[in-house]
Amino acid sequence: MGRLQNKVAIITGGARGQGASEGEIFAREGATVVLTDILDEDGEKCADKIGGRFIHHDVTSEKEWENVVSEVIQSLGRIDVLINNAGIFQADSVTSTSLADWERMIAINQTGVFLGMRAVAAPMKEQQKGSIVNISSVAGLEGQPYTMAYSATKWAVRGMTKVAAAELGRHNVRVNSIHPGLIETVMLEEIPWIKQGKKDKIVQGIPMKRAAQAEEVANLALFLASDESSYCTSSEFVVDGGVHR
Repeated sequence: MGRLQNKVAIITGGARGQGASEGEIFAREGATVVLTDILDEDGEKCADKIGGRFIHHDVTSEKEWENVVSEVIQSLGRIDVLINNAGIFQADSVTSTSLADWERMIAINQTGVFLGMRAVAAPMKEQQKGSIVNISSVAGLEGQPYTMAYSATKWAVRGMTKVAAAELGRHNVRVNSIHPGLIETVMLEEIPWIKQGKKDKIVQGIPMKRAAQAEEVANLALFLASDESSYCTSSEFVVDGGVHR
C-alpha cells in the first residue's frame, strides 16, 4: 500500500517544478492529487500524466481559494494534505525594491499561504486530521542580500506556520515548513546570478557541491504529508545541502 493511500492532496503551483514533482510522487504513493496553478496548459498536462485533477487557481484570490476547497470537498469528500507550494522570486536590494514589487511578492508568497491554511482549516478540523506543508526557503532562516521582499515573505511563512501549528494541533492538524536551498527548477534559471553565469561559483559554496533536484524536496514533502510524520508539527525542515548551519 502506498504511503498516501486514500488521502486527498491539494498542491498549489503544481504545473511545474517542485509542485509538479510533488504531484507525481504523491500520486505514485496512492494519493488523489489536485494540482492548482495559473498555468492552465502545463497544469492540465501534469494532472493528466499522474491521473490527477487540475483546477485553475490564483492563490492571491480569497474567492478562488473558497472555490478550490469547495470543489474538492464536494467531489472527493475530504482534504488530507495541503502543500502551499506556489511562489515567485525576485532579486532586489532594500533601496531598489519598488512598492509594487513588494506588494506582489507579499500577495503571492505570503497572503496565498495564509489564505490556503485558512481555507483548509475547517474541513481538516472537522476530520480531526490533516497535514499542511508550507514551502518557505533558506531565505526564511537567514538574511540573504538582495532578497528584501522575497526574504520577508519566507520569514513570514516560517512564523505563520508556527502560529497555525499551535492553534490547530489539538485537532490533530499538523503544520510544518520546508526550506529549500538551490533547486534545479525553472525558477532557478530566473535568478539574476544564475543568468549571469555564476551558478558554478554558487554551487561551490554549498557543502555538498551541487544543487538539489525537485524530487529531493518532494520526497521530504511526502514524509510530512504521510502518517510517518504523525508527531511532527511547527517544525522547519531544511533541504539545502548544508548551506544553512
